[in-house]
Amino acid sequence: MSMTLTPLPGLPMVQSGDDLAAMILTALDQAGLSLVDGDILVVAQKVISKAEGRWVNLAGVSPSPQAVELAQRSEKDARVVELILRESNAVLRSRPGSIIVEHRLGFVCASAGIDHSNVAGNGTLAADNQVEEWVLLLPEDPDASAQALREQLEAASEARLGVLIIDSHGRAWRLGVVGVAIGLAGLPGLVDLRGQADLFGYTLKITLIGAADELAAAASLVMGQAAEGTPVVHVRGFPYPLREGRLAELLRPKEQDMFR
Repeated sequence: MSMTLTPLPGLPMVQSGDDLAAMILTALDQAGLSLVDGDILVVAQKVISKAEGRWVNLAGVSPSPQAVELAQRSEKDARVVELILRESNAVLRSRPGSIIVEHRLGFVCASAGIDHSNVAGNGTLAADNQVEEWVLLLPEDPDASAQALREQLEAASEARLGVLIIDSHGRAWRLGVVGVAIGLAGLPGLVDLRGQADLFGYTLKITLIGAADELAAAASLVMGQAAEGTPVVHVRGFPYPLREGRLAELLRPKEQDMFR
């Protein structure tokens, strides 16, 4: 078994309303790649959010009293904290420099996934001499975003594909961020091995593979986390059959979450 991950070079900076599928198809052609059945495109959340216009100018954000109070405790910009609260179901933990929330999409992450890095416009001057500071929110519905992109790419290639949208998350029990799935279409989130036999004939009873997260972490390695500019990775040789999948299958039920 082998799997090949190829970051697609040369994608231009994505702006609101851009045709991301067309940009990916052009990049594939430039890389000498043609899509075939079973291929997967892994896409960084940031370019999805940019194409969908999920920018917010902090100059236009008015913090609530709750945001001001939490900003003081966390030593963060109250305007950013206001956006964190709007994007979250609940604040789970906070300390200076960090706010951990349950995002409205159901997963636990820092700062509701709001991104300030590699977001053009930071610190520029608007026409009214007001400083513009831009941040980027997660996609409104990453599963729907993945499905829409998948449909466009499948229509163009006539191949059966998967699309995975990923972000970088920390973990409660380890240091360092890793790529994780936040939206998917056409591939499994979980692979259930319960009932299968191991090498010694023992029947597996609890083994669920977070296949989408494993692929997200692998793709994140070749994407990079800073200024690499390769937000799309082509994957060939994914070791599990493609099927319809969604983010919800990866989310641990609250009653099983021992870290809350």
